[in-house]
Amino acid sequence: MERKKYKNFKMVIYIPAAIVDRFTPEILQSDYEFLEHFLGVDKVYLETHRSEVYVDEKQINMVRDFFLSKGVEVSGGITTTIIDIPGCEPNKQRIFDTFCYNDPVFRKRLKEVSEYTAGLFDEIILDDYFFTNCTCRRCIEAKGDLDWVTYRRKLLKDVSENLVVGPAKTVNPKVKMIVKYPNWRESYHFTGYVPEEQENIFDMTYTGIETRSPRYTDQHLPEYLSYALSRYLSNAWPDRNGGGWYDTYQCWSVDRYLEQAYLTAFAKQKELTHYQWSDLIDNPFVGPMRIQLKKIDTMLSDTGNPCGVQVYLPYVSSGENHLEMRLGMLGLPIEPVNAFPAHASSILLTESALADKHVIEKLEKYVRNGGTAVITSGFLKSAGEKLYEAGITESKISDKKIVATRYHVTDDYAGYIEHQKGIVFPQLEHGNNASWSLVNAGDSDFHTSILLKTSYGDGKLFIFVVPDNSADLYEIPTDVMDVLKSILTNRNFVSGKIFSTFTYDDGSMILYRYVKSDVRPEKVTLRTGRAVTGLLDCETNKIIPIQIGTRCEDFINYTEYSAVCLLVPGKINKFRWVSGS
Repeated sequence: MERKKYKNFKMVIYIPAAIVDRFTPEILQSDYEFLEHFLGVDKVYLETHRSEVYVDEKQINMVRDFFLSKGVEVSGGITTTIIDIPGCEPNKQRIFDTFCYNDPVFRKRLKEVSEYTAGLFDEIILDDYFFTNCTCRRCIEAKGDLDWVTYRRKLLKDVSENLVVGPAKTVNPKVKMIVKYPNWRESYHFTGYVPEEQENIFDMTYTGIETRSPRYTDQHLPEYLSYALSRYLSNAWPDRNGGGWYDTYQCWSVDRYLEQAYLTAFAKQKELTHYQWSDLIDNPFVGPMRIQLKKIDTMLSDTGNPCGVQVYLPYVSSGENHLEMRLGMLGLPIEPVNAFPAHASSILLTESALADKHVIEKLEKYVRNGGTAVITSGFLKSAGEKLYEAGITESKISDKKIVATRYHVTDDYAGYIEHQKGIVFPQLEHGNNASWSLVNAGDSDFHTSILLKTSYGDGKLFIFVVPDNSADLYEIPTDVMDVLKSILTNRNFVSGKIFSTFTYDDGSMILYRYVKSDVRPEKVTLRTGRAVTGLLDCETNKIIPIQIGTRCEDFINYTEYSAVCLLVPGKINKFRWVSGS
Protein backbone atom coordinates (compact mmCIF):
# COMPACT_ATOMS: atom_id res chain seq x y z
CA MET A 1 0.00 0.00 0.00
CA GLU A 2 1.38 3.42 -1.00
CA ARG A 3 1.53 5.54 2.14
CA LYS A 4 2.88 8.78 0.75
CA LYS A 5 0.13 11.40 0.99
CA TYR A 6 1.82 13.96 -1.22
CA LYS A 7 3.76 13.70 -4.47
CA ASN A 8 6.50 16.20 -3.72
CA PHE A 9 7.31 15.63 -0.05
CA LYS A 10 6.73 13.31 2.89
CA MET A 11 4.73 14.32 5.97
CA VAL A 12 6.92 13.50 8.97
CA ILE A 13 6.52 13.81 12.74
CA TYR A 14 9.32 13.73 15.32
CA ILE A 15 8.58 11.99 18.63
CA PRO A 16 10.87 12.88 21.59
CA ALA A 17 12.08 10.23 23.99
CA ALA A 18 9.74 11.26 26.81
CA ILE A 19 6.71 10.84 24.53
CA VAL A 20 7.96 7.50 23.17
CA ASP A 21 8.49 6.37 26.76
CA ARG A 22 4.92 7.12 27.90
CA PHE A 23 3.11 5.59 24.90
CA THR A 24 0.64 2.81 25.52
CA PRO A 25 -1.07 0.97 22.63
CA GLU A 26 -4.26 2.87 23.46
CA ILE A 27 -2.62 6.32 23.44
CA LEU A 28 -0.75 5.46 20.25
CA GLN A 29 -3.94 4.44 18.45
CA SER A 30 -5.89 7.51 19.58
CA ASP A 31 -3.10 9.97 18.73
CA TYR A 32 -2.43 8.30 15.40
CA GLU A 33 -6.08 8.49 14.30
CA PHE A 34 -6.12 12.23 14.99
CA LEU A 35 -2.87 12.99 13.15
CA GLU A 36 -3.59 10.63 10.27
CA HIS A 37 -6.89 12.42 9.71
CA PHE A 38 -5.57 15.99 9.85
CA LEU A 39 -2.04 15.59 8.46
CA GLY A 40 -1.49 12.15 7.03
CA VAL A 41 1.56 10.46 8.54
CA ASP A 42 4.19 9.15 6.11
CA LYS A 43 7.10 8.80 8.52
CA VAL A 44 8.11 9.22 12.15
CA TYR A 45 11.42 9.65 13.94
CA LEU A 46 11.46 7.82 17.30
CA GLU A 47 13.93 9.32 19.74
CA THR A 48 15.85 6.99 22.05
CA HIS A 49 17.63 9.55 24.26
CA ARG A 50 17.13 13.12 25.49
CA SER A 51 18.40 14.57 28.75
CA GLU A 52 17.33 12.19 31.54
CA VAL A 53 15.20 9.89 29.32
CA TYR A 54 16.73 6.73 27.81
CA VAL A 55 13.98 4.58 26.26
CA ASP A 56 14.39 0.84 26.68
CA GLU A 57 14.38 -1.55 23.74
CA LYS A 58 11.08 -3.23 24.59
CA GLN A 59 9.20 0.10 24.55
CA ILE A 60 10.94 1.24 21.35
CA ASN A 61 10.04 -1.99 19.60
CA MET A 62 6.38 -1.75 20.66
CA VAL A 63 6.07 1.78 19.26
CA ARG A 64 8.06 1.00 16.11
CA ASP A 65 5.97 -2.09 15.36
CA PHE A 66 2.75 -0.10 15.75
CA PHE A 67 3.80 2.38 13.09
CA LEU A 68 5.12 -0.30 10.78
CA SER A 69 1.75 -2.05 11.01
CA LYS A 70 0.17 1.16 9.70
CA GLY A 71 2.58 1.37 6.77
CA VAL A 72 4.45 4.32 8.30
CA GLU A 73 8.23 4.61 7.82
CA VAL A 74 10.19 4.63 11.08
CA SER A 75 13.65 6.06 11.78
CA GLY A 76 15.54 6.82 14.96
CA GLY A 77 16.46 10.07 16.67
CA ILE A 78 18.95 11.25 19.29
CA THR A 79 19.11 14.53 21.16
CA THR A 80 22.54 15.23 22.62
CA THR A 81 21.42 16.80 25.87
CA ILE A 82 22.18 15.22 29.22
CA ILE A 83 21.74 15.88 32.91
CA ASP A 84 24.41 15.04 35.47
CA ILE A 85 24.82 11.28 35.66
CA PRO A 86 26.84 9.14 38.12
CA GLY A 87 30.57 9.68 37.75
CA CYS A 88 30.44 12.94 35.78
CA GLU A 89 31.81 16.21 37.05
CA PRO A 90 28.72 17.94 38.55
CA ASN A 91 27.40 21.47 38.18
CA LYS A 92 28.89 22.31 34.79
CA GLN A 93 27.54 25.56 33.33
CA ARG A 94 25.92 24.28 30.12
CA ILE A 95 23.12 26.10 28.30
CA PHE A 96 20.33 23.61 27.39
CA ASP A 97 22.22 20.77 29.14
CA THR A 98 24.40 20.13 26.11
CA PHE A 99 27.18 17.56 26.52
CA CYS A 100 30.59 18.39 27.88
CA TYR A 101 32.64 16.48 25.35
CA ASN A 102 35.70 16.54 27.58
CA ASP A 103 34.00 14.65 30.37
CA PRO A 104 34.84 10.95 29.90
CA VAL A 105 31.54 9.85 31.49
CA PHE A 106 29.53 11.96 29.05
CA ARG A 107 31.64 10.77 26.12
CA LYS A 108 31.04 7.16 27.11
CA ARG A 109 27.28 7.77 27.35
CA LEU A 110 27.09 9.36 23.88
CA LYS A 111 28.96 6.45 22.30
CA GLU A 112 26.59 4.02 24.01
CA VAL A 113 23.53 5.94 22.80
CA SER A 114 24.82 5.96 19.21
CA GLU A 115 25.52 2.23 19.29
CA TYR A 116 22.19 1.43 20.94
CA THR A 117 20.15 3.47 18.45
CA ALA A 118 22.02 2.07 15.44
CA GLY A 119 21.10 -1.41 16.63
CA LEU A 120 17.43 -0.46 16.33
CA PHE A 121 17.23 1.69 13.19
CA ASP A 122 18.78 1.99 9.72
CA GLU A 123 18.48 5.79 9.77
CA ILE A 124 19.16 8.15 12.68
CA ILE A 125 18.80 11.93 12.94
CA LEU A 126 20.54 14.10 15.54
CA ASP A 127 18.37 16.92 16.83
CA ASP A 128 20.08 20.30 16.66
CA TYR A 129 21.59 20.25 20.14
CA PHE A 130 24.69 18.61 18.69
CA PHE A 131 26.93 21.47 19.74
CA THR A 132 28.91 22.52 22.79
CA ASN A 133 28.94 25.65 24.90
CA CYS A 134 30.67 24.14 27.94
CA THR A 135 33.36 26.30 29.53
CA CYS A 136 34.16 24.13 32.52
CA ARG A 137 37.70 23.89 33.86
CA ARG A 138 38.30 20.70 31.89
CA CYS A 139 37.25 22.42 28.63
CA ILE A 140 39.37 25.51 29.34
CA GLU A 141 42.41 23.29 29.95
CA ALA A 142 41.79 21.26 26.77
CA LYS A 143 41.37 24.43 24.71
CA GLY A 144 44.82 25.66 25.62
CA ASP A 145 45.94 28.58 23.46
CA LEU A 146 43.28 28.07 20.81
CA ASP A 147 40.26 30.38 20.54
CA TRP A 148 36.88 28.83 21.36
CA VAL A 149 35.70 28.70 17.73
CA THR A 150 38.77 26.82 16.51
CA TYR A 151 38.81 24.50 19.49
CA ARG A 152 35.10 23.65 19.49
CA ARG A 153 35.04 22.94 15.75
CA LYS A 154 38.05 20.62 16.17
CA LEU A 155 36.36 18.94 19.13
CA LEU A 156 33.02 18.38 17.33
CA LYS A 157 34.79 16.84 14.35
CA ASP A 158 36.35 14.31 16.70
CA VAL A 159 33.01 13.67 18.44
CA SER A 160 31.22 13.26 15.09
CA GLU A 161 33.70 10.68 13.87
CA ASN A 162 34.55 8.78 17.02
CA LEU A 163 31.52 8.99 19.32
CA VAL A 164 28.57 9.22 16.93
CA VAL A 165 28.99 8.06 13.33
CA GLY A 166 31.89 5.63 13.75
CA PRO A 167 30.35 3.63 16.60
CA ALA A 168 26.92 3.60 14.92
CA LYS A 169 28.31 2.22 11.66
CA THR A 170 30.36 -0.38 13.51
CA VAL A 171 27.15 -1.75 15.01
CA ASN A 172 25.08 -1.27 11.82
CA PRO A 173 27.15 -0.70 8.65
CA LYS A 174 24.08 0.26 6.62
CA VAL A 175 22.81 2.92 9.01
CA LYS A 176 22.39 6.42 7.54
CA MET A 177 23.41 9.19 9.92
CA ILE A 178 21.79 12.64 9.64
CA VAL A 179 23.02 15.81 11.32
CA LYS A 180 20.35 18.49 11.69
CA TYR A 181 21.57 22.08 11.71
CA PRO A 182 19.64 24.73 13.65
CA ASN A 183 18.10 27.97 12.43
CA TRP A 184 21.09 30.07 13.56
CA ARG A 185 23.52 29.65 10.64
CA GLU A 186 25.41 32.82 11.51
CA SER A 187 26.46 31.29 14.86
CA TYR A 188 27.25 27.68 13.93
CA HIS A 189 30.97 28.13 14.40
CA PHE A 190 30.68 29.67 17.87
CA THR A 191 29.36 26.38 19.27
CA GLY A 192 31.40 23.92 17.24
CA TYR A 193 29.30 23.08 14.20
CA VAL A 194 31.67 22.22 11.37
CA PRO A 195 29.55 21.47 8.26
CA GLU A 196 32.47 21.44 5.83
CA GLU A 197 33.97 18.56 7.83
CA GLN A 198 30.71 16.89 8.84
CA GLU A 199 29.75 16.72 5.16
CA ASN A 200 32.39 13.98 4.85
CA ILE A 201 31.30 12.21 8.04
CA PHE A 202 27.50 12.18 7.99
CA ASP A 203 25.36 10.73 5.22
CA MET A 204 22.83 13.57 5.14
CA THR A 205 21.92 16.88 6.71
CA TYR A 206 18.62 18.40 7.79
CA THR A 207 17.42 21.98 8.28
CA GLY A 208 15.89 23.62 11.33
CA ILE A 209 13.67 26.32 9.83
CA GLU A 210 11.63 27.49 12.84
CA THR A 211 10.82 31.21 12.60
CA ARG A 212 7.88 31.48 15.01
CA SER A 213 6.80 35.10 15.67
CA PRO A 214 9.71 37.29 14.49
CA ARG A 215 8.60 40.51 16.13
CA TYR A 216 8.54 39.12 19.64
CA THR A 217 11.01 36.22 19.83
CA ASP A 218 14.67 36.54 20.78
CA GLN A 219 16.17 35.64 17.42
CA HIS A 220 13.93 37.95 15.33
CA LEU A 221 14.15 35.61 12.35
CA PRO A 222 12.42 36.76 9.16
CA GLU A 223 9.80 34.28 7.96
CA TYR A 224 11.80 33.91 4.74
CA LEU A 225 14.42 31.95 6.70
CA SER A 226 12.27 28.83 6.29
CA TYR A 227 12.99 29.03 2.55
CA ALA A 228 16.45 30.62 2.49
CA LEU A 229 18.15 28.35 5.04
CA SER A 230 16.62 25.29 3.39
CA ARG A 231 18.06 26.38 0.07
CA TYR A 232 21.44 27.21 1.65
CA LEU A 233 21.93 23.72 3.01
CA SER A 234 20.56 22.15 -0.17
CA ASN A 235 23.20 24.02 -2.15
CA ALA A 236 25.92 23.21 0.39
CA TRP A 237 25.07 19.48 0.51
CA PRO A 238 23.60 18.79 -2.97
CA ASP A 239 20.93 16.04 -2.95
CA ARG A 240 21.72 15.34 0.72
CA ASN A 241 19.45 17.78 2.57
CA GLY A 242 16.77 15.50 3.94
CA GLY A 243 14.12 18.04 4.91
CA GLY A 244 12.95 20.99 6.98
CA TRP A 245 11.91 20.90 10.64
CA TYR A 246 9.55 23.35 12.35
CA ASP A 247 7.54 23.57 15.57
CA THR A 248 4.54 25.21 17.20
CA TYR A 249 6.44 27.20 19.81
CA GLN A 250 5.89 30.97 19.96
CA CYS A 251 3.74 30.78 16.85
CA TRP A 252 1.13 33.22 18.12
CA SER A 253 -1.15 32.79 15.18
CA VAL A 254 -1.97 29.83 12.98
CA ASP A 255 -0.29 31.60 10.04
CA ARG A 256 3.07 31.74 11.86
CA TYR A 257 2.91 27.97 12.09
CA LEU A 258 1.61 27.24 8.61
CA GLU A 259 4.00 29.56 6.80
CA GLN A 260 6.99 27.58 8.08
CA ALA A 261 5.64 24.54 6.23
CA TYR A 262 4.73 26.50 3.09
CA LEU A 263 8.22 27.91 2.63
CA THR A 264 9.87 24.58 3.35
CA ALA A 265 7.76 23.04 0.59
CA PHE A 266 8.55 25.93 -1.81
CA ALA A 267 12.24 25.15 -1.22
CA LYS A 268 11.59 21.64 -2.61
CA GLN A 269 12.48 19.85 0.63
CA LYS A 270 12.00 16.06 0.64
CA GLU A 271 10.47 15.88 4.12
CA LEU A 272 8.33 18.34 6.10
CA THR A 273 8.92 17.47 9.74
CA HIS A 274 6.66 18.59 12.56
CA TYR A 275 8.19 18.85 16.02
CA GLN A 276 6.70 17.26 18.00
CA TRP A 277 3.98 14.55 18.25
CA SER A 278 2.23 15.49 21.50
CA ASP A 279 2.20 19.23 20.67
CA LEU A 280 0.06 18.45 17.63
CA ILE A 281 -2.67 16.47 19.37
CA ASP A 282 -5.93 18.49 19.53
CA ASN A 283 -4.00 21.54 18.32
CA PRO A 284 -6.11 23.87 16.12
CA PHE A 285 -2.96 24.70 14.13
CA VAL A 286 -3.07 21.24 12.58
CA GLY A 287 -6.48 21.46 10.91
CA PRO A 288 -5.63 23.78 7.99
CA MET A 289 -2.24 22.18 7.29
CA ARG A 290 -3.40 19.31 5.09
CA ILE A 291 -5.74 21.53 3.04
CA GLN A 292 -3.00 24.03 2.26
CA LEU A 293 -0.29 21.47 1.61
CA LYS A 294 -2.50 19.64 -0.88
CA LYS A 295 -2.77 22.88 -2.86
CA ILE A 296 0.98 23.46 -2.64
CA ASP A 297 1.67 19.85 -3.65
CA THR A 298 -0.41 20.34 -6.80
CA MET A 299 1.45 23.58 -7.61
CA LEU A 300 4.85 21.97 -7.18
CA SER A 301 4.09 18.97 -9.39
CA ASP A 302 4.81 20.97 -12.55
CA THR A 303 7.35 23.39 -11.11
CA GLY A 304 11.09 23.36 -11.83
CA ASN A 305 14.04 23.70 -9.48
CA PRO A 306 14.41 26.75 -7.24
CA CYS A 307 16.69 29.53 -8.48
CA GLY A 308 17.30 33.18 -7.67
CA VAL A 309 19.85 35.85 -6.87
CA GLN A 310 22.93 34.13 -5.48
CA VAL A 311 24.14 35.41 -2.11
CA TYR A 312 27.54 34.20 -0.95
CA LEU A 313 27.55 33.06 2.69
CA PRO A 314 30.76 31.14 3.44
CA TYR A 315 30.91 28.67 6.28
CA VAL A 316 32.18 30.21 9.53
CA SER A 317 30.72 33.61 8.71
CA SER A 318 28.60 36.26 10.37
CA GLY A 319 27.87 39.91 9.73
CA GLU A 320 24.70 41.71 8.58
CA ASN A 321 22.95 38.57 9.71
CA HIS A 322 19.62 37.72 8.04
CA LEU A 323 19.92 40.69 5.68
CA GLU A 324 19.38 38.52 2.60
CA MET A 325 16.25 37.14 4.28
CA ARG A 326 14.87 40.63 4.82
CA LEU A 327 15.33 41.28 1.11
CA GLY A 328 13.51 38.02 0.49
CA MET A 329 10.60 39.44 2.51
CA LEU A 330 10.46 42.30 -0.01
CA GLY A 331 10.05 40.08 -3.05
CA LEU A 332 13.66 39.53 -4.11
CA PRO A 333 14.18 35.82 -4.88
CA ILE A 334 17.26 34.71 -2.94
CA GLU A 335 19.47 31.66 -3.48
CA PRO A 336 22.13 31.50 -0.71
CA VAL A 337 25.27 29.53 -1.51
CA ASN A 338 28.39 28.55 0.45
CA ALA A 339 30.81 28.82 -2.52
CA PHE A 340 31.61 31.99 -4.43
CA PRO A 341 29.13 32.11 -7.37
CA ALA A 342 31.68 32.95 -10.07
CA HIS A 343 29.39 32.02 -12.96
CA ALA A 344 26.20 33.79 -11.83
CA SER A 345 24.99 36.74 -13.88
CA SER A 346 24.51 38.80 -10.71
CA ILE A 347 25.52 38.31 -7.08
CA LEU A 348 24.92 39.91 -3.68
CA LEU A 349 27.69 40.09 -1.08
CA THR A 350 26.92 41.03 2.52
CA GLU A 351 29.43 41.50 5.30
CA SER A 352 29.37 37.73 5.90
CA ALA A 353 31.16 37.15 2.58
CA LEU A 354 34.32 38.67 4.04
CA ALA A 355 34.84 35.47 6.03
CA ASP A 356 36.41 34.29 2.77
CA LYS A 357 39.89 35.81 2.94
CA HIS A 358 40.12 35.80 -0.86
CA VAL A 359 36.70 37.30 -1.56
CA ILE A 360 38.06 40.71 -2.72
CA GLU A 361 40.26 38.98 -5.28
CA LYS A 362 37.31 36.86 -6.45
CA LEU A 363 35.04 39.90 -6.62
CA GLU A 364 37.55 41.90 -8.67
CA LYS A 365 37.90 39.09 -11.20
CA TYR A 366 34.14 38.52 -11.33
CA VAL A 367 33.29 42.15 -12.09
CA ARG A 368 36.24 42.67 -14.44
CA ASN A 369 34.99 39.75 -16.53
CA GLY A 370 31.49 41.19 -16.91
CA GLY A 371 29.58 40.27 -13.78
CA THR A 372 27.08 42.42 -11.92
CA ALA A 373 27.80 42.56 -8.19
CA VAL A 374 25.99 44.33 -5.39
CA ILE A 375 27.91 44.78 -2.16
CA THR A 376 26.38 46.14 1.01
CA SER A 377 27.53 48.98 3.20
CA GLY A 378 28.52 46.42 5.83
CA PHE A 379 30.75 44.66 3.33
CA LEU A 380 32.29 47.97 2.21
CA LYS A 381 32.98 49.19 5.73
CA SER A 382 34.47 45.92 7.00
CA ALA A 383 36.62 45.52 3.86
CA GLY A 384 38.47 48.69 4.87
CA GLU A 385 41.03 49.79 2.27
CA LYS A 386 41.06 46.46 0.42
CA LEU A 387 38.47 47.42 -2.19
CA TYR A 388 40.28 50.71 -2.86
CA GLU A 389 43.61 48.91 -3.16
CA ALA A 390 42.04 46.43 -5.59
CA GLY A 391 40.95 49.39 -7.74
CA ILE A 392 37.26 48.47 -7.70
CA THR A 393 35.84 51.54 -5.97
CA GLU A 394 36.95 54.76 -4.35
CA SER A 395 33.93 54.80 -2.03
CA LYS A 396 33.89 54.37 1.72
CA ILE A 397 31.44 54.37 4.60
CA SER A 398 32.02 57.24 7.03
CA ASP A 399 31.24 57.25 10.75
CA LYS A 400 28.49 59.81 10.18
CA LYS A 401 24.77 59.04 10.02
CA ILE A 402 21.76 60.61 8.40
CA VAL A 403 18.08 60.29 9.26
CA ALA A 404 16.48 60.12 5.81
CA THR A 405 12.93 61.31 5.17
CA ARG A 406 13.31 61.91 1.41
CA TYR A 407 14.46 59.77 -1.50
CA HIS A 408 15.37 60.49 -5.10
CA VAL A 409 15.61 57.92 -7.86
CA THR A 410 18.07 59.78 -10.06
CA ASP A 411 17.02 58.22 -13.38
CA ASP A 412 13.79 60.16 -12.93
CA TYR A 413 14.33 63.92 -12.61
CA ALA A 414 10.94 64.16 -10.90
CA GLY A 415 11.45 60.98 -8.89
CA TYR A 416 11.39 62.55 -5.45
CA ILE A 417 9.60 60.78 -2.62
CA GLU A 418 9.03 63.11 0.31
CA HIS A 419 7.78 62.96 3.90
CA GLN A 420 8.73 59.39 4.70
CA LYS A 421 9.38 57.78 8.08
CA GLY A 422 12.83 58.77 9.35
CA ILE A 423 15.33 55.97 8.78
CA VAL A 424 18.95 56.05 9.99
CA PHE A 425 21.52 55.30 7.28
CA PRO A 426 25.33 55.38 7.43
CA GLN A 427 26.73 58.00 5.07
CA LEU A 428 28.41 56.79 1.89
CA GLU A 429 31.26 58.97 0.57
CA HIS A 430 32.33 58.65 -3.07
CA GLY A 431 34.17 60.55 -5.77
CA ASN A 432 31.82 62.76 -7.77
CA ASN A 433 31.55 61.39 -11.34
CA ALA A 434 34.03 58.62 -10.53
CA SER A 435 30.89 56.72 -9.56
CA TRP A 436 27.20 57.58 -9.88
CA SER A 437 24.35 57.57 -7.41
CA LEU A 438 21.20 55.78 -8.57
CA VAL A 439 19.25 56.50 -5.38
CA ASN A 440 19.77 59.28 -2.85
CA ALA A 441 18.33 59.48 0.66
CA GLY A 442 18.31 62.67 2.67
CA ASP A 443 16.67 65.28 4.82
CA SER A 444 16.65 69.07 4.76
CA ASP A 445 19.44 70.32 2.45
CA PHE A 446 21.58 67.18 2.58
CA HIS A 447 21.47 63.70 1.13
CA THR A 448 23.71 60.68 0.67
CA SER A 449 23.74 57.91 -1.89
CA ILE A 450 22.17 54.62 -0.78
CA LEU A 451 22.64 52.88 -4.13
CA LEU A 452 25.83 53.69 -6.01
CA LYS A 453 27.12 52.42 -9.33
CA THR A 454 30.75 51.96 -10.38
CA SER A 455 31.87 50.56 -13.72
CA TYR A 456 34.86 48.23 -13.68
CA GLY A 457 36.31 46.21 -16.55
CA ASP A 458 33.41 44.63 -18.44
CA GLY A 459 31.14 44.60 -15.40
CA LYS A 460 29.43 46.73 -12.81
CA LEU A 461 29.71 47.10 -9.05
CA PHE A 462 26.84 48.52 -7.02
CA ILE A 463 26.93 49.55 -3.36
CA PHE A 464 23.69 49.23 -1.41
CA VAL A 465 23.55 51.12 1.89
CA VAL A 466 21.59 49.25 4.56
CA PRO A 467 19.71 51.05 7.35
CA ASP A 468 21.16 50.75 10.85
CA ASN A 469 18.05 48.77 11.76
CA SER A 470 17.76 46.23 8.93
CA ALA A 471 14.03 45.82 9.61
CA ASP A 472 13.65 49.41 8.34
CA LEU A 473 14.15 47.98 4.86
CA TYR A 474 10.43 47.25 5.02
CA GLU A 475 9.79 51.01 5.34
CA ILE A 476 11.83 52.09 2.31
CA PRO A 477 9.56 53.18 -0.57
CA THR A 478 8.79 50.55 -3.18
CA ASP A 479 10.17 52.66 -6.04
CA VAL A 480 13.55 52.75 -4.28
CA MET A 481 13.72 49.00 -3.69
CA ASP A 482 12.66 48.41 -7.29
CA VAL A 483 15.95 49.88 -8.50
CA LEU A 484 17.90 47.30 -6.49
CA LYS A 485 15.59 44.49 -7.62
CA SER A 486 15.96 45.45 -11.26
CA ILE A 487 19.76 45.38 -11.02
CA LEU A 488 19.93 41.98 -9.34
CA THR A 489 17.26 40.26 -11.47
CA ASN A 490 18.12 41.69 -14.88
CA ARG A 491 14.82 43.61 -15.00
CA ASN A 492 12.62 40.65 -14.06
CA PHE A 493 11.11 41.36 -10.66
CA VAL A 494 7.94 41.97 -8.67
CA SER A 495 7.23 45.37 -7.18
CA GLY A 496 5.54 45.43 -3.78
CA LYS A 497 6.06 44.97 -0.03
CA ILE A 498 5.98 42.20 2.59
CA PHE A 499 5.66 39.29 0.23
CA SER A 500 8.06 36.78 -1.27
CA THR A 501 8.76 35.68 -4.81
CA PHE A 502 9.95 32.10 -5.29
CA THR A 503 11.38 31.58 -8.77
CA TYR A 504 12.13 28.33 -10.57
CA ASP A 505 14.27 27.36 -13.54
CA ASP A 506 11.22 26.53 -15.71
CA GLY A 507 10.14 30.19 -15.57
CA SER A 508 7.37 29.73 -13.02
CA MET A 509 6.93 31.99 -9.99
CA ILE A 510 5.15 31.45 -6.70
CA LEU A 511 4.12 34.63 -4.88
CA TYR A 512 3.08 34.69 -1.26
CA ARG A 513 1.94 37.64 0.86
CA TYR A 514 2.59 37.10 4.54
CA VAL A 515 -0.11 37.39 7.17
CA LYS A 516 1.41 40.15 9.29
CA SER A 517 0.11 43.26 11.04
CA ASP A 518 -1.41 44.81 7.89
CA VAL A 519 -3.78 41.97 7.04
CA ARG A 520 -5.14 43.27 3.77
CA PRO A 521 -4.74 42.60 0.06
CA GLU A 522 -2.00 44.39 -1.85
CA LYS A 523 -1.54 45.03 -5.53
CA VAL A 524 1.87 44.04 -6.85
CA THR A 525 3.29 44.57 -10.30
CA LEU A 526 5.19 41.83 -12.10
CA ARG A 527 7.76 43.40 -14.40
CA THR A 528 9.96 42.02 -17.16
CA GLY A 529 12.17 43.37 -19.90
CA ARG A 530 11.36 40.35 -22.10
CA ALA A 531 8.73 40.54 -24.82
CA VAL A 532 5.66 38.73 -23.47
CA THR A 533 2.00 38.68 -24.41
CA GLY A 534 0.43 37.97 -21.05
CA LEU A 535 0.73 36.51 -17.58
CA LEU A 536 -0.81 33.12 -16.83
CA ASP A 537 -2.46 32.62 -13.45
CA CYS A 538 -1.69 28.93 -12.99
CA GLU A 539 -4.51 28.37 -10.50
CA THR A 540 -7.36 29.81 -12.57
CA ASN A 541 -5.66 29.16 -15.93
CA LYS A 542 -6.62 32.70 -16.96
CA ILE A 543 -4.40 35.17 -18.80
CA ILE A 544 -3.82 38.48 -17.08
CA PRO A 545 -3.39 41.26 -19.67
CA ILE A 546 -0.05 43.05 -19.80
CA GLN A 547 0.84 46.69 -20.03
CA ILE A 548 3.67 47.91 -22.23
CA GLY A 549 5.60 50.96 -21.17
CA THR A 550 9.00 52.61 -21.07
CA ARG A 551 11.25 52.67 -18.04
CA CYS A 552 14.62 54.25 -17.52
CA GLU A 553 17.52 52.44 -15.92
CA ASP A 554 20.97 53.93 -15.67
CA PHE A 555 19.71 56.71 -17.97
CA ILE A 556 18.88 54.19 -20.71
CA ASN A 557 15.27 53.68 -21.76
CA TYR A 558 13.93 50.19 -22.32
CA THR A 559 10.58 48.60 -23.02
CA GLU A 560 8.94 47.03 -19.99
CA TYR A 561 6.12 44.52 -19.93
CA SER A 562 4.11 44.36 -16.71
CA ALA A 563 0.97 42.91 -15.17
CA VAL A 564 -0.83 43.88 -11.97
CA CYS A 565 -1.98 41.17 -9.56
CA LEU A 566 -3.75 41.18 -6.23
CA LEU A 567 -2.03 39.31 -3.40
CA VAL A 568 -4.32 38.30 -0.55
CA PRO A 569 -2.55 37.51 2.76
CA GLY A 570 -2.22 33.77 3.24
CA LYS A 571 -3.16 32.94 -0.36
CA ILE A 572 -0.57 31.22 -2.55
CA ASN A 573 -0.28 32.36 -6.17
CA LYS A 574 1.59 30.81 -9.08
CA PHE A 575 2.29 32.59 -12.38
CA ARG A 576 4.11 32.15 -15.67
CA TRP A 577 4.87 34.71 -18.33
CA VAL A 578 3.36 33.84 -21.72
CA SER A 579 6.00 34.23 -24.40
CA GLY A 580 5.50 36.60 -27.28
CA SER A 581 6.84 34.06 -29.78
